Amino acid sequence: MAATIVTRFAPSPTGRLHLGHACSALLGWRAARQAGGRFLLRIEDIDPVRCRPEYTAGILEDLAWLGLDWDGPPRIQSRHLPEYRAALDRLEGMGLLYPCFCTRADIAREVAAIGHAPHGPDGLLYPGTCRQLPVAMRAARIAAGEPYALRLDMGAALARLDGPLWFEEEGRGRLRCDPARFGDVVLARKDIPASYHLCVTHDDALQGVTLVTRAEDLLPATDLHRLLQALMGWPAPRYRHHPLLLGADGKRLSKRDRAPTLEALRAAGRSPEEVRAMALGGATSSSGAAADRSSS
Repeated sequence: MAATIVTRFAPSPTGRLHLGHACSALLGWRAARQAGGRFLLRIEDIDPVRCRPEYTAGILEDLAWLGLDWDGPPRIQSRHLPEYRAALDRLEGMGLLYPCFCTRADIAREVAAIGHAPHGPDGLLYPGTCRQLPVAMRAARIAAGEPYALRLDMGAALARLDGPLWFEEEGRGRLRCDPARFGDVVLARKDIPASYHLCVTHDDALQGVTLVTRAEDLLPATDLHRLLQALMGWPAPRYRHHPLLLGADGKRLSKRDRAPTLEALRAAGRSPEEVRAMALGGATSSSGAAADRSSS
């Protein structure tokens, strides 16, 4: 008997949905419904500063207007903080996390002193300053109440693997991962109890997601997600990264650039059918991000 397909749509309530969001949601919803599977809704509201309840309400309104339904109640991440803390504790128990007391200004000065600024998918790579701190000094600074983030010791994490990591990308086959390019990534911040990378992999495993549909700009993050899955013993779903939707100016649609929202399109008289067609038909390949990856 074939396994049930489980997909999900997992927006952050930091603004109203636009066509790019609609594309991801529709692809996941359609894949699940055509296969007789399950489509889940998850609200990724870990960031207490940027996420707002009114945006969560807007997400539900927009999806219902588009004609999308989901199975079971939405998972609200902010209601499950102890679960993410437990995942962090497991990684800490493996000796894979360390506290980082550096501010952004500290990191900028350290990188300037090195003389070059290496970058990864998430931006400037951390030079590993706090990784070298003695355990007693770390404990003393924590006891003194100094704020800190938790970083993954990438070298130690990679040393635990039995071999290379791969993931299955629909239409592209097996793609090899390179999580080292993220460096010692932050998994919990001073102001946010757990990172996107940790929460999304935790919840995909917990909810039994078998197919992740999301935009191509998140393709590099899959390398890090596969590493966390391997370290934690979580199953690896298949992935489908759709091309970015571009605006008339050729730039990707984003909240930051004030892309037209579904709410605005609705107010302008667009029907759900028109917006669905725009979302699914308007995707234009952006960069061929996976073209240089090894596959077999």
